[in-house]
Amino acid sequence: MSNAPVDTGRRRFLTAATAVVGGAGAVAVAVPFIKSWNPSAKAKAAGAPVEVNISKVEPGQLIRVEWRGKPVWVVRRTDAVINELPTHDGKLRDPASVEMQQPDYATNPLRSIKPEYFIAVGICTHLGCSPTYLPDSFGEQVEGVTSGFFCPCHGSKFDMAGRVFQGVPAPLNLVIPPHQYVDDGTVIIGVDKGVA
Repeated sequence: MSNAPVDTGRRRFLTAATAVVGGAGAVAVAVPFIKSWNPSAKAKAAGAPVEVNISKVEPGQLIRVEWRGKPVWVVRRTDAVINELPTHDGKLRDPASVEMQQPDYATNPLRSIKPEYFIAVGICTHLGCSPTYLPDSFGEQVEGVTSGFFCPCHGSKFDMAGRVFQGVPAPLNLVIPPHQYVDDGTVIIGVDKGVA
């Protein structure tokens, strides 16, 4: 054992230098790690609201857009379809949309803000298939109903307000996404009505 005096100055210097280098290393590791928690530009764009030009959509026509990686339908309903909707309430599982599959402003018999436009996420509430729009031949699926959506995967059927018929696998009505109208020809999907 040596009886040499301990150099406390050197010891403090080495301790401080080690702490500084260790702290810098921790920061160098922490910054990229914390940045990885933020969504990427691609993820932000995927969840961003989608502006849709509906000015040229003809009565009876369906257009598809993508919002949050899901298909969203915009259908311009005809007057005949709008007038037919209340006549088949007795065939529906949830005609009054008690199960909240839509924003408050779309909790009405047409499940929409404007009667002529139906906007819904185009995914069946059973197992996630995308139903087919049958504008003129839905009567083959449900007697007395002209237009609707038929899911080819397991046979679920929805009317032109996205309400599910009884006796099919789908348990809920189609989801109505948040949306608002900017003007008569433009709708923004992904933003609640009244929120700019």
